[in-house]
Amino acid sequence: MVYVHRVQVTPSKVYFCGPEVNLSNRVLRKYPQDIDNFLRVSFVDEDLGKIRSKDLCLRPRTSNTSAEEERRTRKFEFLAFSSSQLREHSVWMFASRSELSAQDIRNWMGDFKDIRNVAKYGTRLGQAFSSSRETFNVDIDEIELIPDVKIERSGVKYCFSDGIGKISAEFAERVARKCGRSSTPSAFQIRIGGYKGVVAVDPTLTKNLALRESMCKYQSNNTALDVLKWSKYQPCFLNRQLITLLSTNGVPDHVFQRKQRQALNQLEGVLTDPSRAKEALETIFQGEVTDVLKEMLSCGYKPDAEPFLSLTLQAFCASKLMELRKKTRIFVSSGRSMMGCLDETGTLEYGHVFVQYSRRVISTGSAHSNTTSSEEKFVVDRNVVVARNPCLHPGDIRVLTAVDVPALHHMVDCVVFPQKGERPHPDECSGGDLDGDFYFVSWDSDLIPPRKARPMNYTPAPTIELDHDVTMEEVAESFTNYIVNDMLGIISNAHAVFADTQPQKAMSAQCIELAKLCSYAVDSPKTGVVVEVPRSLRAKEYPDFMEMVEKPTYESRRVIGKLFRQVKNVELGSNSSSIKSFTVEVARKEYDYKLGNLMDYYGIKTEADILTGNITSVSKFFDKRKDLETINYTVRSLKKEARTWFYANQSDSSTNVDDVSSTKASAWYYVTYHPRYWGCCNKGMERDHFLSFPWCVFDKLIQIKREKTSTRNSFHMSDQRGVKLDKCRSTCSPL
Repeated sequence: MVYVHRVQVTPSKVYFCGPEVNLSNRVLRKYPQDIDNFLRVSFVDEDLGKIRSKDLCLRPRTSNTSAEEERRTRKFEFLAFSSSQLREHSVWMFASRSELSAQDIRNWMGDFKDIRNVAKYGTRLGQAFSSSRETFNVDIDEIELIPDVKIERSGVKYCFSDGIGKISAEFAERVARKCGRSSTPSAFQIRIGGYKGVVAVDPTLTKNLALRESMCKYQSNNTALDVLKWSKYQPCFLNRQLITLLSTNGVPDHVFQRKQRQALNQLEGVLTDPSRAKEALETIFQGEVTDVLKEMLSCGYKPDAEPFLSLTLQAFCASKLMELRKKTRIFVSSGRSMMGCLDETGTLEYGHVFVQYSRRVISTGSAHSNTTSSEEKFVVDRNVVVARNPCLHPGDIRVLTAVDVPALHHMVDCVVFPQKGERPHPDECSGGDLDGDFYFVSWDSDLIPPRKARPMNYTPAPTIELDHDVTMEEVAESFTNYIVNDMLGIISNAHAVFADTQPQKAMSAQCIELAKLCSYAVDSPKTGVVVEVPRSLRAKEYPDFMEMVEKPTYESRRVIGKLFRQVKNVELGSNSSSIKSFTVEVARKEYDYKLGNLMDYYGIKTEADILTGNITSVSKFFDKRKDLETINYTVRSLKKEARTWFYANQSDSSTNVDDVSSTKASAWYYVTYHPRYWGCCNKGMERDHFLSFPWCVFDKLIQIKREKTSTRNSFHMSDQRGVKLDKCRSTCSPL
């Protein structure tokens, strides 16, 4: 974690923010002494939302827009941007000094001279700025270079292994431990030197890594292995694009309506039923705080009685309810979001996949023992529906057969595609590949469409190659060109409208053409190709579910409209009444002060929102895509700091360590929940009393709860035995 300054540039103003916490990256780790010379700059609209391309036009002197940004007495010059930053209209800038310039940093990153396409040059520069965790340096002797799996069909070249390599089981375990994982994932998304992509575990590999040519994007001498993500349990959800395509391919409306009703019922049950709450925490809700909540439920706390538990569950549910209304995001229990991998054994045939998923099983211990969690694994052996977002073409929905391959049993929580066939299945899914893409995978028979459409040809648009080395002025100009010509949102909205109004839904001629334009727009950051949407494909009025209040609107009669109105006015019950009955001091004030400052900075309204990461109301400065992970890390750091306060001056050699810890934990709980302290730290502020402070040491509170429950049960059993004994004595005593 590092602290970096941020600037937001609007058409009329410049906002200076921070320094604020950011996840580190390769460049920031290399130059820690220059952290104040790095600056993140975002170009936004007046409301600090994403600026719309239709409101912009290029001036003749475009390069001035991004060449320099002056802050105080330093001049910040354009450095680089990642692909995700480009989509968010954001760049990195650097204040050069005599010993270190922006060009020096780019030279250290690697050799980009062979890249003659301006847009691709820009995205390759940003590769080193991906948020990541550094693990180990890997010697060149421990890296094996292996060939890609390629074919050519009808003059079109396909690469089945695009973006994926291998990692040995032993090295994968070391990397997992370095990343703080107790178990070893089956695949990691990585950066090493100029290579990027995924490495999947191969038990037969003798060297640490095996990399392919398709993973190499530029030359670099950097040998540090950086990890971005890894395969793990991830729930999957339907969304409006998926539902539209499944509906087009013949899945009945009532299937989606039933699943949304089930999702609503599940959310309602979470707030009152401990078992339903525990199930939701295992399957739907994500985040570190879920571990605390599961322990609380396991030892007897009730979701409608304990204030902290109640508030955090309400925050989770409110977030999921908003996702249902705004995105029609419906949880699919028989499915997962899985990282795509390659069958390195060569066993799978075209049309087949290997899918093995994990499911956590909770075993409740005795009153004195902790709840234990184990993981079960299941191999799917039936038809599955596979897709990748964004998806606009009916052929993006692939129905494949999941088969059991014993040689692939080490691959868990990823979807393994074959290296055989007329075309790679990932490419059939919206032009995907294996360099870190996640795929929607479901074995729910209700979601298997009766009709199948041929996949679209996702051959990228031809790129423009220069006859000279790319200059930074050209890269900066390509950045502004992208902002002005960013059509992805316009295309997606138009597709939603035509799919809702045309008889053939997403199979209509308008939607098919928009799907093609979307594929070009998605690749635009790498190709530099400008996508233009003709007037005939622009939306003129919008369905009610898009909630375009300033535009002409009509009531949608299709499935998305039905689902929207089904959930539009739903409100989940609140358990605030249970909180009103509750109504050491310095530590709590310090904790509440820091937590409150973080909430104020991002404009987050409730404590439960910031703890769960399910944020429903924020300031206009907040960017969920960029800031959410930062917030989660900051909250985690604050909790760790609070635990150091708890254990300060506590000797391990003390004979009554447990008594001291229990007493202190009780005191923390007391100064948070007792009416005497209720609202003290938030006087004069428009926010509720904070409840999370004592739960930083939740393990101690859980232990106290279990001991009290055990004691109460013992007294109850003893009392029952005493009653029986008294009855026996009275019966047997002489008259």
